[in-house]
Amino acid sequence: MSASRPGSPSDSGSRVGVWLIGARGSVATTVVAGCAAVSAGLHPPTGMVTETPVFAGSGLPALSSLVFGGHDTLDCPLPKRAEALAAGGVLPPGLPAAVRAELAAADREIRPGGPLPGDTRGEEELIAAFAADIRDFARRLGAARTVVVNVASTEPTATGRALPPSSLYAAAALRAGCPYVNFTPSTGLDHPALAPLAAASGLPYAGRDGKTGQTLLRSVLGPMFAQRALAVRAWSGTNLLGGGDGAALADPAAAAAKNAGKERVLADTLGTTPQGEVHIDDVPALGDWKTAWDHIAFDGFLGARMILQTIWQGCDSALAAPLVLDLARLTARAHEAGLSGPLGDLGFYFKDPAGDGPAGLAEQYEALRGFAGRLRDGGGAASGRGDGGPAGTDRGGERR
Repeated sequence: MSASRPGSPSDSGSRVGVWLIGARGSVATTVVAGCAAVSAGLHPPTGMVTETPVFAGSGLPALSSLVFGGHDTLDCPLPKRAEALAAGGVLPPGLPAAVRAELAAADREIRPGGPLPGDTRGEEELIAAFAADIRDFARRLGAARTVVVNVASTEPTATGRALPPSSLYAAAALRAGCPYVNFTPSTGLDHPALAPLAAASGLPYAGRDGKTGQTLLRSVLGPMFAQRALAVRAWSGTNLLGGGDGAALADPAAAAAKNAGKERVLADTLGTTPQGEVHIDDVPALGDWKTAWDHIAFDGFLGARMILQTIWQGCDSALAAPLVLDLARLTARAHEAGLSGPLGDLGFYFKDPAGDGPAGLAEQYEALRGFAGRLRDGGGAASGRGDGGPAGTDRGGERR
């Protein structure tokens, strides 16, 4: 089985860097191990949309051309982290040993993140240091281009003028001349201070908050109710999860940032905001596995009261990793093709997409198919370019 994407990359043989923020976390470790495993033909590319015939001839970089580095505040080496994930059932048994060389190579390219407690550097010094790390990585590894992807733990919504860590990394990506993807609900490029910088950079970017489980299902079910003219009265949800995400989301402020995207999908697809909330419970014993439960109360013909309940059980890292690889390849190709600003056609992957585009998954998939066609044609205009600045949402179901 060939592990590379359908078609031949336009820059065949050149390397593409993937710089991961949160590079020693579960998602990042699964990304690096998974890329190595698929490239070597050890496992099929399950969950990777870019490996389907839709993207044949789109010029995406081959998986084997991707090289990894990143920032993190943790010091657990990637090979050891991978062994822990295998022990928890996230990675297949034996895989950490099979791809140990690739994990070790990526680990050597991880640099200290921040700001750490006691760090006296100001915002400008941190941004400059992070950007220098990224540029040095690209230079030493001979990467034709590097995409910065935020897969770090969720931070509380930013308030005030100070840049939170996610925005410091995003600013560093711009300064290093790198496309940026925010796979988290953290602020990233969506800080008001960064809007003019993003617009002036001429770089493509995408985000935010990867749509991997509960919200993926909501983006399918919401349009179903709206299209069948069924009135949703209430939609409540609960998430049980452990691991790093569970610990981070035990902070009410971080949980609120996460839940905002989940609830926004319902407002955008239903055209109204139903009663009910999403609750997140940290259950350390679950490790990297989570259960998401939804309870939907709706009215049918003549006011008949009805209920739909769903249960989603899965591993967030295994759900997220193929999407991160997709996004790194798509954004790198968009950069090569000369696209800039928010890549609205990548809304298929996000709870809160940047740029214009529909909120329902079926419509988002069609936009992604169109994006694949434009990449085959060498680029062209991508939807959602707008003024090149971070975008918000309208409540009518369309992105602005």
